[in-house]
Amino acid sequence: RQSVTKEQKKKNHWSSHSLFGTEKQSLEFEEENKMSKLNSELLNSSIDQLLKFSKGETISYKGADVKGKLRKYIETIELQVTLKNYDPSRDKRFSGTFRLPMVPKPNSTICVLGNQKHCEKADQLGIDKMTIDDLKKFNKNKKLIKKFAKKYDNFLASASLIKQIPRILGPGLTKAGKFPTVLDENENLQDKIDSTKATIKFQMKKVMCLSLAVANVTMNNGDIALNVQLAVNFLVSLLKKNWQNIKVLYIKSTMGPPFQIFY
Repeated sequence: RQSVTKEQKKKNHWSSHSLFGTEKQSLEFEEENKMSKLNSELLNSSIDQLLKFSKGETISYKGADVKGKLRKYIETIELQVTLKNYDPSRDKRFSGTFRLPMVPKPNSTICVLGNQKHCEKADQLGIDKMTIDDLKKFNKNKKLIKKFAKKYDNFLASASLIKQIPRILGPGLTKAGKFPTVLDENENLQDKIDSTKATIKFQMKKVMCLSLAVANVTMNNGDIALNVQLAVNFLVSLLKKNWQNIKVLYIKSTMGPPFQIFY
C-alpha cells in the first residue's frame, strides 16, 4: 500500500459520477494533485486526536483538556460538509456514488429483494431477504414501508424485479435515499454485498450541509486518511465550482467532537 502522503499528492481522474476507489477500476492518478486542497498535516493530526478520544484518552480540544470515552460499539467516522456559493433551489442538484478502498461501516445492514435464486443464496449467507410476495404484504402502507426502509442501510434487488418495486412499494425507498442497487442474475452475492458496503453516496437535497460515514474508529490512521481524501475529492468533482463550493469540512466520530479539516 502506498503511503497516505503519496496518495494526497496524486490527482484522481473521474470518467463518470459512479466510480470506484480500487485498483480493479483502474483509477488514474497524477503526481501533482491539483484537485485536493486538504492539508495532510491537519488531516492526520485531526484523525490522531479523534482516535485518541474514541479510546478514552484525554486530548486538548479548543484550549481545554477533554477526556474521551471508550464505547461498547464501533463508532463511525463521518465526513461533515458545509457548502457555499450554491443555491439548492436554483442550481442543479448533484448525486454520485463512489467505492472506497476500505469499508466504512462493516456492520451495516443489507436486505436482498430477490428472485428465488438470490433469496436462496441470501439464506446461505445469513442475509435478510424478501420476495415480491413478501413486499406485496405491505399493501403500500406508508408507515410500514418507512419502518422497513429505516431498518436497513442498503437494499439489493434482482434485476428481474427492480422495475416492479416502485409499483409495489411506492416511493418509500426512494424518499429514504435507499432505492435498491441492481443485482444481476449471475453476480456473486457476497461480492456485491462487499461492494455495496464500501460504496458511499453524495446526494444534494434542499440544505447546504451533507454528512456521511467514510470510516470507523477500528481503522488505522492511514486508511482513514485515504478514505477521507478520496471521498472529499470525489465530492469536489461533483460540484459546479469544485473547491469554491466548499465552505468547511469536518470529521467526527459518533460520540466525539468534530474536527475541522478544511477552512
